[in-house]
Amino acid sequence: MKIPRFRPVFTPGGFVILAASLFILIRSLYSRNPYEIVVSSAVLLLLLVFGVIGAWKSKKLDAFEGGWKPPFPMTANAGEESLITGLDITAPLFFRFHFIVRGRFYPSGSHTEKAEGCPVLVETSVPRGETSAKLLLDFPMSGVFRGEGYFRLRDVFGFFSFSCGLIQQRTLNVRSAPCFGKNYHINAQSGAEDRRNKSSTDEERYYMREYTPGDRFRDINWKSSDKIDALITRISPDNQEKVSRIEVYFRNFGPVKKPPLESIWLLDRAKARLSHFLRTLKEEQANYIFHVTSAQGSREIEDMADLDDFLEELAGLPFVPAQNETAASALAAGAGDLYIFSTACDMGLPGFLVSCNMRPVSLFLVQPAEASAKNADTETLRIREFPASGCVPFPRWFLRRAVKPLVIRSGKIETAYAEKKI
Repeated sequence: MKIPRFRPVFTPGGFVILAASLFILIRSLYSRNPYEIVVSSAVLLLLLVFGVIGAWKSKKLDAFEGGWKPPFPMTANAGEESLITGLDITAPLFFRFHFIVRGRFYPSGSHTEKAEGCPVLVETSVPRGETSAKLLLDFPMSGVFRGEGYFRLRDVFGFFSFSCGLIQQRTLNVRSAPCFGKNYHINAQSGAEDRRNKSSTDEERYYMREYTPGDRFRDINWKSSDKIDALITRISPDNQEKVSRIEVYFRNFGPVKKPPLESIWLLDRAKARLSHFLRTLKEEQANYIFHVTSAQGSREIEDMADLDDFLEELAGLPFVPAQNETAASALAAGAGDLYIFSTACDMGLPGFLVSCNMRPVSLFLVQPAEASAKNADTETLRIREFPASGCVPFPRWFLRRAVKPLVIRSGKIETAYAEKKI
């Protein structure tokens, strides 16, 4: 069982006021100063009234559960706000409801029990008379956020903060901020061609489509058309459309234990380029099927729903140490073009490219920004963006830990550059 966290009802400012008032009251009673007695007693009485009202109202709201709706998909640096709803109850006079989100953000995507996460704390207040509020929970890069959201009842003077309602747990995948690179145009014949195999029981599902001008009238399925009030045309089972399979390899190999921010930022930009590549091609040709392999395994992407599921999973993929790549050997021995996305942290990349010398390879590589490469196209991550988002960066991130660029001299390469600044 999870032990409830104790949260004091006095704020730091309220505790100081209480201690000062008691001190003044005791001193005034000893010195018999009527002015100080009246003032300190009035302040203590005010604290007592506010404390009783707040405790009574918060007790009535023990089972209260408002709505916390984060944006989906959640994207880094998007400036999108979470919606806090369900506040149909009225706060007492001189009180306001506050919604607080507290947790940890894992920029590398690794959110195991032993992984380190940056502390996160953001808060918003609900205006009096409103039934909803907005909370800005934004992050400067991709990763995973694990935390909780809860309501507090606070007075406008800042004396008390009472817990009310149920605690809501959330695990949110944060996708990479988009990169606006060029659109990709590939040869449809470069991927392995595949045919969709359909059983006879699926004929109604797979060999019917809406009528278009030019179709023969004798091919119209009048029975199905009458059911949905639209003309449906039969398609012969022999008229199967060829589908191009595109092999993609996302190499998320790199440092695992306390990776430097420079390396994590390179991985983030590699994720952004992979997302842009897949979405651009899928919007261009809906019949493309992607076979995507990463260090965690492989999966097929056939439609936009599969693509959205993969992009949600991609946001949480961390670095994986170099290993004996059985899947990589199978990819190297395959046929057709292979599209590889990697970073300068991938020490095994040169050897893998050598093993693919019999196969056309297109490499999308994210390198650290060199002096000769620092231009308008270099993508920059600034550490000061973390505190601005309510996220506390690790002190070691302020130290410069240079990542050496990889030297790749073979194949078709598209290089992007990224750097970290304070």
